[in-house]
Amino acid sequence: MPRNPFQFLEVSRADPAKRPVGVRLRDFGEIYGQFTAEEASSQAGRCLDCGNPYCEWKCPVHNYIPNWLKLIEEGRLLEAAELSHRTNTLPEICGRICPQDRLCEGDCTLNDGLGAVSIGSIEKYITDEALKQGWRPDLSDVVSTGRRVAVVGAGPAGLGCADILMRNGIEPTVFDRYPRIGGLLTYGIPPFKLDKGVVETRRELMEGMGIQFSLGTEVGLDVTIDELLEEFDAVFLGMGAYRAVEGDFSGRDAEGVVPALSYLIGNANSLLETDAAGGREVNVRDERVVVLGGGDTAMDCNRTALRQGARSVTCVYRRDEANMPGSKREVQNARDEGVIFRYNRAPVAIESEDGRVTGVRVVATRLGEPDANGRQRPETVPDSEEVIPADRVIVAFGFMAEAPEWYEAQSVAHYEDGRTLVSTNSECPFQTTNPRIFAGGDMVRGADLVVTAVFEGRQAGESIVHWLEQADKTVDRKAASG
Repeated sequence: MPRNPFQFLEVSRADPAKRPVGVRLRDFGEIYGQFTAEEASSQAGRCLDCGNPYCEWKCPVHNYIPNWLKLIEEGRLLEAAELSHRTNTLPEICGRICPQDRLCEGDCTLNDGLGAVSIGSIEKYITDEALKQGWRPDLSDVVSTGRRVAVVGAGPAGLGCADILMRNGIEPTVFDRYPRIGGLLTYGIPPFKLDKGVVETRRELMEGMGIQFSLGTEVGLDVTIDELLEEFDAVFLGMGAYRAVEGDFSGRDAEGVVPALSYLIGNANSLLETDAAGGREVNVRDERVVVLGGGDTAMDCNRTALRQGARSVTCVYRRDEANMPGSKREVQNARDEGVIFRYNRAPVAIESEDGRVTGVRVVATRLGEPDANGRQRPETVPDSEEVIPADRVIVAFGFMAEAPEWYEAQSVAHYEDGRTLVSTNSECPFQTTNPRIFAGGDMVRGADLVVTAVFEGRQAGESIVHWLEQADKTVDRKAASG
């Protein structure tokens, strides 16, 4: 059947149905449904197949988006799954949690009035449905090099690196302090956005590829970096960014003030019945909760608190809604579920009584001159203080990397803010100042998106492959001349 070039006009943009608010607030299940094959084909057929695909360029891993949309339109699901995995290690996860509204879909040509192609939902559909039909990564033509690499961190960067290494005949062993893979995919992002069974399925796929996992193993405590360097040919570091940005206001030590990541990890531990480091369960049932921050982590905290049965949830952000750094979709979901937003408000103090939180003192702000990053600075409005009553305050101002203590002994350089210094040259990107150690993801660039961590992990994997190939050629040349 010939392709309809006007399908984008005849078929409106559609997304999979969402569970009703009253239903989804009763549990932590994913809120979005799944396309049928017919729906996916119809939505994929809206793609204009632009000569210069802006969606592909805006995607951090540069997915072949128009190509796999065409395959789905034609019903060629397994081919689409193969193509999707050429650029992305975690397509079914990125399809769920990427902020497509400011990435691929945000740059879709149809986004200007006609509704962007439903790229994220189709990306999720491809892998989910292909797996049901028996698709698995095919590594039958991979030849082992005999090389082994230690990957520290089973988060997006580490998984991306391990994927590339395995596909190039290098055996990776992935170490992680948590009992499950995924890092913050498992212990930070709530299951209403990403069901943890999806991450466990990815683990099974990667183990089927030959990737080994050593979980519940913390490098620096259970095994040393010296031991890894002795056993493996190289080491990749993808340990993320976990150090919380605390904010500049008084009263942060009051009982009832909780860092966002600790809160989310504690909730994950409770749901998964695990005891991962970094957070004990904090249940906010019947409490007045105030969340400070406007990013995706703040939205995760807002929506988690509602599902725990909070009496009310108020999100305080120092800029206006248009300047919120998180996904617009997640902000809308939070609003639909009952979160109260207080924009242009900045905290100046935590109010407490007998050491226990009673409220957050805030001041009104207005946007002034741009800062070094081009964002307008929030300026205080005089005589505008007020107190927002609270029984619990969750601080979600972001996270920073933290350099391990052993960096100095291994001659690994880092910036003052804790980010790891890596090479940016085209010959061997993501190599640290110790040539046998590579790094990528949040611990290099600072807290960022899952998809950027995947990209950097994969790029670092390619760099390790190149570096080991050059090392082998040097050995061969020395042997030939010897």
